[in-house]
Amino acid sequence: MSTIAIATMILTVSFIVMLILRFPIALTIAGSTLLTIIYLDIPWIVVGQRMVKGMDSYSLLAIPFFILAGQIMSEGGLATRLINMAQLFVGAIRGGLGLVTCIACMFFGSISGSAAADASSIGSVLIPAMKKKGYKPEFTVGLTSAAAIQGVVMPPSHNMILYSLAAGGVSVSALFLAGIIPCLILLAALMTTAFIIAKKNNFPKGDPIPFSEIPKILREGFLAMLTGVIILGGIFSGWFTATEAGAIACLYAFILTFFVYKDVPLSHCVVILKKTFRTVAMVLFLIAASDAFGWILAYLKVPAMVTDLFLGITDNPYIILLLINILLLILGAPMDMAPLILIMTPILYPVVTSLGMDPVHFGVVMILNLGIGLLTPPVGTVLFVGCAIGNVSVDKGSRAMMPFFFAMIGVLFLITYVPDIVMWLPNMFLDK
Repeated sequence: MSTIAIATMILTVSFIVMLILRFPIALTIAGSTLLTIIYLDIPWIVVGQRMVKGMDSYSLLAIPFFILAGQIMSEGGLATRLINMAQLFVGAIRGGLGLVTCIACMFFGSISGSAAADASSIGSVLIPAMKKKGYKPEFTVGLTSAAAIQGVVMPPSHNMILYSLAAGGVSVSALFLAGIIPCLILLAALMTTAFIIAKKNNFPKGDPIPFSEIPKILREGFLAMLTGVIILGGIFSGWFTATEAGAIACLYAFILTFFVYKDVPLSHCVVILKKTFRTVAMVLFLIAASDAFGWILAYLKVPAMVTDLFLGITDNPYIILLLINILLLILGAPMDMAPLILIMTPILYPVVTSLGMDPVHFGVVMILNLGIGLLTPPVGTVLFVGCAIGNVSVDKGSRAMMPFFFAMIGVLFLITYVPDIVMWLPNMFLDK
């Protein structure tokens, strides 16, 4: 057996073993990389150099800014205001609170960019409210968990920024634009599924909102939504970059939360910063470790081997894309989203580009695919958050989530095989 083959085996086996032993994913990635480099007799300093290089990117500054903006808005009562605004439009329909959950999660996702934050913020308000109105507890958990996945597709998703880095600098603006229509289709699919289930189970209609409260609800909801408008409008108009948009979003969120809404005292900034620093530290270490891992994959020519493997099975692009989607869905069950983006993008990128697939199109497909993985045990981060809030077992929550899961799979394959859905907005704006 050749040296390269043995090194590839060491990398793969050590990664799987450490994953099974429940090592933190960043340490698993760095550890398997280090063991492989030791076997290949490459100086250890290479690992450190690659990790430093992985964090040496101006685009990375956007991630802590967006995380901080989302954290500020999450702590500042934003979720309740978005829920009230959504309730104005669909709250009076049969199963209205379920439809409100879908819309509120999309609104909040356009600000936080995080599915877990979406589920915890919206779910902590709406899951108890739905249960109080007579909705089945497992339904409330399944719906909220699925609806929260919109946060990974709707800009400004920091997962899109991770993909941009892993793919060698794909335009973040193009990715943000590309995620809008798929997210709206996903919203329509989830709302349709929720409405059908609500009609079948005769869930109650929502309470009418007094006319006198409507102006206040619209005003506060608009101010909250303005965060997303500032971010997207500034990027798409060319006024500022994604990184600058993140900084402006932080400033706007700070003013809105502490000086307009005034739901939390200014002293709460310390708590918000601690939570943000903890999250950012984990993300940056993961990015650093993944860059070293990606380098050793390229050194071992793993991406080329995977490309040859797929093309050796079939040269039909539709079947190859089906196989890639199935692979990502399977990997999304035991692994979290961010490390999979950083690990699988360098491996699959040559495959899809050899098929003529646009990197922006593939980025949205991958992000939605791995977002769905956040609902599947044994990791299933978002599903676990929903189950914890709703006090429902993971087994019951999983079963109730299945209709929404299949609706999301339908949207995944739609955007996979109809690229114009994804690429229409980027082509329209960026061509100009």
